[in-house]
Amino acid sequence: MGLVTTCCLIACHCLELAACAIPAARAEIHVADPFAKRNVVLRDMGLLKVGKPLHWNDSLEHCQYVRRHGVLQFIATHKRLRHLENDRLFYGDEIEYALLKLDPSSKRVQLTLRGPEVMEGLRKQEQDMNAFRGCAWHQEYGSWMLEGTPSLPYGGYTMSLVSVEQNMRLRRGRLLSVLNDDEIAPTLVTFPLMGVGEFVHPFAPPGGEASQSEYVPDTCINPHPRFATLTGNIRRRRGEKVDIRVPLFKDVNTKEFESDPEPNIHMDCMAFGMGCCCLQVTFQASDIDESRLLYDQLAVLAPIMMALTAATPVVKGRLAATDVRWNIISQSVDDRTPAERGEGESKPDQRMAGAGTRRQSKSRYDSISCYIHPASAGYNDIVCEVDEEMESLLSKEGVDDALSKHISHLFTRDPLVVFEGHVELDDEQSTDHFESIQSTNWQTVRWKPPPIPSTACSPHIGWRTEFRSMEVQLTDFENAAFTAFIVIVTRAILVFNLTLLSPLSLVDENMKRAHGVDSVRQSKFWFRKHILPDDTDEMMHQFCPQLGPKAESKSSHEEMTMDEIMNGKSCYFPGLVPLCYAYLEHIGCDESSFKRLDQYLKLIKDRATGELMTPATWMRNFVHSHKDYKLDSVVSETIAYDLVHACSDIGLGRRPCPELLGDVLIEPVHKEGHYETPLFGEKLGPEDRRGLLHKIMSRAAQCDGTFSAPSSAHMRRQSSGLATALEPPVSRQGSLELREQGGYA
Repeated sequence: MGLVTTCCLIACHCLELAACAIPAARAEIHVADPFAKRNVVLRDMGLLKVGKPLHWNDSLEHCQYVRRHGVLQFIATHKRLRHLENDRLFYGDEIEYALLKLDPSSKRVQLTLRGPEVMEGLRKQEQDMNAFRGCAWHQEYGSWMLEGTPSLPYGGYTMSLVSVEQNMRLRRGRLLSVLNDDEIAPTLVTFPLMGVGEFVHPFAPPGGEASQSEYVPDTCINPHPRFATLTGNIRRRRGEKVDIRVPLFKDVNTKEFESDPEPNIHMDCMAFGMGCCCLQVTFQASDIDESRLLYDQLAVLAPIMMALTAATPVVKGRLAATDVRWNIISQSVDDRTPAERGEGESKPDQRMAGAGTRRQSKSRYDSISCYIHPASAGYNDIVCEVDEEMESLLSKEGVDDALSKHISHLFTRDPLVVFEGHVELDDEQSTDHFESIQSTNWQTVRWKPPPIPSTACSPHIGWRTEFRSMEVQLTDFENAAFTAFIVIVTRAILVFNLTLLSPLSLVDENMKRAHGVDSVRQSKFWFRKHILPDDTDEMMHQFCPQLGPKAESKSSHEEMTMDEIMNGKSCYFPGLVPLCYAYLEHIGCDESSFKRLDQYLKLIKDRATGELMTPATWMRNFVHSHKDYKLDSVVSETIAYDLVHACSDIGLGRRPCPELLGDVLIEPVHKEGHYETPLFGEKLGPEDRRGLLHKIMSRAAQCDGTFSAPSSAHMRRQSSGLATALEPPVSRQGSLELREQGGYA
């Protein structure tokens, strides 16, 4: 094999790894924009492209075309790639960060709108770094936000599960290194003072053409024109501003309850929802069938994991009577007309999907409405609207019923952003119209077909499944633990042939319960009693005589505590954590990896029992115990300042938090040392060489000998000003004594 061929294969493999990070990194497609000087990328928020995004009134004439050709693009992909098989497991995570500015003198915290600037600085520093130990940075909806992912996906080995935390720490450290001294970037779901007073820096008054908000300025929206268009078009299609209502927490002195039995916290724009940060994990499956199976299984776990990672007790400066973000985001992007919401009449417009009057039972951001694996059809017991024309087209082109239903359900929605001059595309060579609608159906899990290769040496990317419900945690240890847990659960499902399937009505009920305050300890969730395969029935009955017969109905499910779901119930339900241990034992997990994985699983076990708190409970307790809290559900500026500062310190390892982490201590994260130092081999010129040697000889303590590095004791003397050029010699015996007394680190 020639050198050129070998290099090409290596390069292709590296690109394959990098692109598979779209599970984590959402496969960025960078296109130079000479006018805006911004990167244009394919993102979860949709397609960021060169060109002018159209106002809703101008895009209406293209909606039907985009929807039909989006389906045709999927059909072309399905025909071309449905026979892919034996793809390797790759997976990745995504973590979003909020940039905050602190003023210690006034104890004030604000959002700093430097997200794009910080992102570009980080990207520039990554360019010359080793891709195998790097990070990728992406823009998010808010101009105070950015997203970090590994530059390459993690491979399917136990050591990769441990490297997740290492990369998360690397991201946190590199982000810290480019922040100003008065800035922090904690991994918080929401900014506690979002929409309260002068909460942005630089200051801007509320409102603007895109959001028309009473609380939030449009400067909070990412400056890429797509985001403002997305915000405005949701409002225009809906016919009014979004109306977000979150129940207010009742405390002793909460005045609102004096005049209203059910007061709520009101918000009115997309930034309140899409400004929430989360943790997402995506897997490349072996083939299309496996990706669909994992989609269905993970959909059942979505509300369970959302409750277990709950981290959103404060909204718009108030304590909420909920602990998670999901309903906030769902309402913030709800573009349904009154007729579609079932709240009134709307004038039909044939240019819109369903003429804008077909009933839509859920927002675009919600739980799934149908399973997509053929074997799961019997559990579809809720309303799932479909576009009959699209469903018929898919069926005629050989797409099976379950998948036809899923795609035609997604395409009951209109495209929210259409780019001028980017409408008529080759459906065999583009998936832009499909992604335009697929990426703006934000559900608890997302099924992701392979993208079209751009060149002959483009990376291979297979069928993927994205898990989207988890809330971001305060520390990289927690985020890595939940990432590893989800990965191991998917392997256990496949290896042990488990089934977690539940009727979707029960999954939706679990979503409602997961929103409750401290739902981990206060609620029960519907879960399947028999998750082991049929060939274990006889053995299970021997161990557990009271085990009833399997019945494929709601009677085969029961309400379980989080402790029972995670750690087992009686003799008939093994629990997800013990199954993870069984899987690790089955594969012969190496001792080094298992040591950390055991800590991850213990975190999940202890949080499920209630021994450890969720971040939401910890934050709620922090507010309640603050000296400035008046028992009125109000989170003041000083409380918010202390809260975010504490959260940042916990994430950076500066503040122990046994209530969250047990006996795990977070190694401190510093600004320095997060970029590799190359081992240069170029010869120094004579002058440079003499200068370097003189520098080394001049700074070395005499007790250390010629050319040696300075001792820590000598460096302490230098920093204290005691070491001078006239410092008397120290004997060799003195040097040894210094070392024995801790002079050497």
